[in-house]
Amino acid sequence: MPSTLIVLAHPEPRSFNAQWAQASADASAALGHDVIWSDLYALGFDPAERAAHYDHPADLPFDALKAQGHAAETVLPADVAAELDKLRRADRIIFHFPMWWFAPPAMLKGWCDRALAHGALHSTAERFDTGMLRGKKALLCVTTGSSADESAHNGKEGDVNLLLWPLAYTLRYLGLTILQPVCVHGVHGYHRGARATALAERLGNALAGQAGLIAGFDDLPEITFNADDGFDAKGRLRADRPSVTPFIRHHP
Repeated sequence: MPSTLIVLAHPEPRSFNAQWAQASADASAALGHDVIWSDLYALGFDPAERAAHYDHPADLPFDALKAQGHAAETVLPADVAAELDKLRRADRIIFHFPMWWFAPPAMLKGWCDRALAHGALHSTAERFDTGMLRGKKALLCVTTGSSADESAHNGKEGDVNLLLWPLAYTLRYLGLTILQPVCVHGVHGYHRGARATALAERLGNALAGQAGLIAGFDDLPEITFNADDGFDAKGRLRADRPSVTPFIRHHP
């Protein structure tokens, strides 16, 4: 049976993000998937990586990668071990979260810092094209407070696809195939009158359409990344390889 992991990073269980995540879960279950949940706020997941999570000698400086690598060979923190088990079981991972201050919530960033543990989900030899989670797909389902126009490539709030690129590349580091984000814009509590009515209709349509989106999951477009062999021995993009993102580009 295929498995889908839903990762929800929103503190309000009555939020649209939570409803949207439930719609993804329901649609996945209807396809016969085993649905796994990581509702990070409901779990009380601690997003702050630090020495206290480990049996770390007080007289030594804390090195997160070394601590994670050692724990991966011995005993991982229980909350991290639980998340690792979910990630390993899942064939699909669907993230639901809002954009706050031009980035995913700190809860989700901290989940990446801790749950994507060195030695357990990546190593110097197993990353990017050889990542440990290759063969699995991830989708980012995102809300913004800004409008679609403001979130566009030339929008005042910044291109949402570029704002999401660091998270997408984090997941790419693990070997995952990352699908193009799905965004619902203008989601905030300050709409009034006709604008509030229009928002409610848009949100309802998004929820109603999620079953179709999930049914067509394997046909959704993917984000293009430069392959490992596109970089030279120093890790720089080869002159004869195209740049596929402003984050990795040839000198102007």
